[in-house]
Amino acid sequence: MIAKSTIDQVYETARVEEVIGDFVNLKKSGSNFKGLSPFTDERTPSFMVSPVKQIWKDFSSGKGGNVVAFLMEHEHFTYPEAIKYLAKKYQIEVEETQQSDEQKEKASERESLYLVSEFASEYYQDVLWNSEPGKAVGLSYFKERGFTEETIRHFGLGYGLDEWDAFTAHALEKGYQLEYLEKTGLTIVKDDPRNPGEKRKFDRFKGRVIFPIHSLSGRVLGFGGRILGNDKKAAKYLNSPESDIYHKSKVLYGIYFAKQAIAREDTCYLVEGYTDVIQMYQRGIRNVVSSSGTALTPEQVRMVSRLTKNITVLFDGDAAGLRASLRGVDLILEQGMNVRICTFPPGEDPDSFARNNAYEDVVLYLEENAKDFIQFKTSLLAEEAANDPIKKAETIRDIVSSIAKVPDRIKREIYVQQCAAMMNISEEVLFNTLAQMGRKEFQEARRKERQDSKAFEVIKQTPGETKLDVQYELERKIIEILLLYGKEMEEFEDLVLKENEEGELELEPERIEARVYEKIYLDLQEDEIELTHDRFKTIYYKLMEALNEQEDFQIAHFLQELDQTLVKEVSSILMEEERYNLHNWERKDIYPKEKTRTVAQLVSETILTLRCFLIKKRIQNLQQDTEEKTEDNTEVLEEIVNYLQLNKLLNNKLNRVLS
Repeated sequence: MIAKSTIDQVYETARVEEVIGDFVNLKKSGSNFKGLSPFTDERTPSFMVSPVKQIWKDFSSGKGGNVVAFLMEHEHFTYPEAIKYLAKKYQIEVEETQQSDEQKEKASERESLYLVSEFASEYYQDVLWNSEPGKAVGLSYFKERGFTEETIRHFGLGYGLDEWDAFTAHALEKGYQLEYLEKTGLTIVKDDPRNPGEKRKFDRFKGRVIFPIHSLSGRVLGFGGRILGNDKKAAKYLNSPESDIYHKSKVLYGIYFAKQAIAREDTCYLVEGYTDVIQMYQRGIRNVVSSSGTALTPEQVRMVSRLTKNITVLFDGDAAGLRASLRGVDLILEQGMNVRICTFPPGEDPDSFARNNAYEDVVLYLEENAKDFIQFKTSLLAEEAANDPIKKAETIRDIVSSIAKVPDRIKREIYVQQCAAMMNISEEVLFNTLAQMGRKEFQEARRKERQDSKAFEVIKQTPGETKLDVQYELERKIIEILLLYGKEMEEFEDLVLKENEEGELELEPERIEARVYEKIYLDLQEDEIELTHDRFKTIYYKLMEALNEQEDFQIAHFLQELDQTLVKEVSSILMEEERYNLHNWERKDIYPKEKTRTVAQLVSETILTLRCFLIKKRIQNLQQDTEEKTEDNTEVLEEIVNYLQLNKLLNNKLNRVLS
């Protein structure tokens, strides 16, 4: 277990905006930051981060919390994993207490897969640097590719011995379970035909140089391996198979090393292979990632879109089937991103071009030769079509199909105008073709929707109206007031119930000065009101304790003492009003009134409203009792009359406060 002193130091040091900024491109919005949700596919920012409160809220998914909660949600870390990640980021030494055998057994399977992968990465690096075959074969290969020792170590490159089970035997000897070696794909397990009931174990990456594949947070998910021998039957490149921690469609090679540069430069270069990424990075182009030779997926594009809206795809100079490769770029357009294409001179690829040219020359080439995707595709296909009218018609349809992927209407219109000029065809024809494609896609989507709904048809029920839970909202408001203004000293108008000379009840105001938390506590105590919702009740008592005991109450410190379920609840309460900041009301000359100007009024109004609600509820219960009982109800009726009179007085007072 991690020592509490370490946890406290991590919370004191970690900044939520810095940590989340490694995963999401955040932009300043008043005193907060906003960005695209990393949990949903959205194009309008609904993700807010508060540096002052050290919390975040994603309004599109409902998730929220502190810095640890973000890592647990986004990276699927356990609580200890999140603390260790932050400790590593901020160079804090982790002090751990001894775990019992039972605690070790409770370690999740997912964590076991991570541990095995981390161990494998360290093993392959050790073989590369400290074994004779590693230095003679693996290290020599990397140096021949032009990689420096610093670069090789930075990317964690390694080498797998050309032996059937060298890694597996070493891992088993170190106590790692065969089950997890197999599930990560590091070890291939097969039945032994010579010995029925026995298993044969092979190293997947035998005789290969190793490229570890990292998550956005830097954890090793899997590996890519390139064979160096002359075995023609073996695949040149081999990747880890899919596992609980490695999904190749959701991973980009190099994203961990490139994420900060991508956000800083506000653009991303997409290449094909591992060595392309490493060579470009070594040359100084840090904002570069690779799809690892697989077709680009929407998940990979969305990963980049959280960091930037600009992506440049780099193609080999003599890439055969460039037209086919371009089809995969259409889905980048679908995500609303700005796509540019850059091809290298014949015989060159990103790896060789970066190796053979200085940093300034590479940057200049990329700037001068990167073309807008639609323009690039139009010019490329126009050359292929030449004077063949049939090919030209096919080319135009192909280009218009790409334009149709662009969600922004203004961009679509500009692309149509450019395409019309380049292909010497009227804009009207292109717009009509675009409209036809749109209708066709809409009809196909509707047909599929009808088929799906028919396949899963159930008896429809008329949805009932969602009733507002008044008490829930009021209790939530009380928690919000305590969090934001609990320690503030305010002058309140207290209400004392007295009889006047005519014998009628009336509320007589008295001015008192108190802290907000004291006023709320005394009011609820006086009326014997308890919060009814369990989470609010727990937060309420913890808040009262903290506000009473701590001279300098800090929300960040308070959150540190809560479990993650309550952290999410508190964050949701605190960030609710930030939702409206997303709309930029100030630009429309609308300036919402700040609550800090009327804290005493807000407290009084909330408590009065809760009292009225509970009185009304009590009246309803008493009325129900009189309907069910047949005996004399005089006393109950008198009680109802008294409550009605009190309710009237409170409502009159409430109306005056509101006016």
